[in-house]
Amino acid sequence: MYESDIPNVNIIKADLSDVSMTANDMQTLLGESEFDYVWDNASKGASGAGKAVVDCAKQWKSKLLTYVSSAGVYQPNDVFPMPETTPVKETAGQVQYEQYAKECGLPLVSFRPQYIYGPNSNKWDYIDWYFDRLVRNAPLPIPEDGTQKVSLTNSEDVASLLASVLNDEKAAVEQTYFNCGTSNLVTYDEVAALCAEVAGLTDVNIQHYDGALGKAKFPFRLSNFYVSPDMVIKKLKWEGPKHDLKGDLSWYYESYKARGCLEKDMEFAEDKEVLA
Repeated sequence: MYESDIPNVNIIKADLSDVSMTANDMQTLLGESEFDYVWDNASKGASGAGKAVVDCAKQWKSKLLTYVSSAGVYQPNDVFPMPETTPVKETAGQVQYEQYAKECGLPLVSFRPQYIYGPNSNKWDYIDWYFDRLVRNAPLPIPEDGTQKVSLTNSEDVASLLASVLNDEKAAVEQTYFNCGTSNLVTYDEVAALCAEVAGLTDVNIQHYDGALGKAKFPFRLSNFYVSPDMVIKKLKWEGPKHDLKGDLSWYYESYKARGCLEKDMEFAEDKEVLA
């Protein structure tokens, strides 16, 4: 959990990876507090802390449990953007969490984000992959023809998406599942060009390879994989994204340098396997 700059916010730190955590343990951490609205952006399944959150929300008779799932639970069927009706992997932990919450009779809303970046996100690999190679004048192995589309969403847009459940709580629960992502799509090759521009580079050494050869360490899927926020705009009156990747890359690159990424020793051995 992050420290907060917002006044009157009580931060309680806990090890949410503890598989033995129960609702009683969580309630002990929280004291006598009960909550009408619960946002869970940490649980990966219906055990341990995940089960504890659901059980607590049930005990509190919470008005809304908003869960951050993942678009990774989808099994794409070549329909893009992937709608909320896309088949899911029933064995995925996030799907089991959703099922458990529904079995408990909770008013559940589940968001399915993909490829999040931002100052307070915990995932940097997607865009770092491009900068890692560009600043070292190394080739960028991108599968197929590089025109595959992807949705890269700023964490602040994700936060406003999650907050939009309060715009119409009834509609949120009736729909239950919402895709979580920007409508500003980019292709794999376009990400390379945008990163090169902000780094002040004119030459981009993209080398496309046959996806059948393997994925190397490419951060995205081999094919198209993106969602649309149309449903949350329609049902919950979300105003749409305030950010786009092109506008965000300047501060991102400054962060990349501040994190010491320019000084890291990298060899890209996996890349050579698909470019040989």
